[in-house]
Amino acid sequence: MENRKPLKRHEALKPLSRQHHFGLLFSWKLRKGFAENISIDRLKAYTNWFFINEIEPHFKLEEDYIFPILDAGHPFIVRVLKEHRRLERLFHDQENIQNSLSLLEEELEAHIRFEERVLFTEIQKVATKEELEEIKKTHFDSGSKEDYPDPFWEKS
Repeated sequence: MENRKPLKRHEALKPLSRQHHFGLLFSWKLRKGFAENISIDRLKAYTNWFFINEIEPHFKLEEDYIFPILDAGHPFIVRVLKEHRRLERLFHDQENIQNSLSLLEEELEAHIRFEERVLFTEIQKVATKEELEEIKKTHFDSGSKEDYPDPFWEKS
């Protein structure tokens, strides 16, 4: 078994990493919902809520303040922007909702792991003090805003 050292995250990026944690919890909640045969309508309602309250503002912050630290043509930036668009399509799909939610649960987790393990590590290496300070000023950690009224993932 691979022995991974904990990632040392710069203070400016820690709030984003905490948001990533909530994204991983989102994926877990969808998996739990599928395992417990929760209706697709309930899962989709939660997905819609999560997109508006967590994902959309998170993507905007990353795209406006984090990604520009690397060149727009950098392969990591090309990849994460493509993944953002793909994830947005999965969040908004109304045709094959069950399939989209299943893919979303898997792809969001993989996306977050890439950003945490690869992209943020690279950004920490190349970012200037000023860029990191700007991120810190722009984004403070307000914790999760999750107050969703239907906690389908909890045991009843």
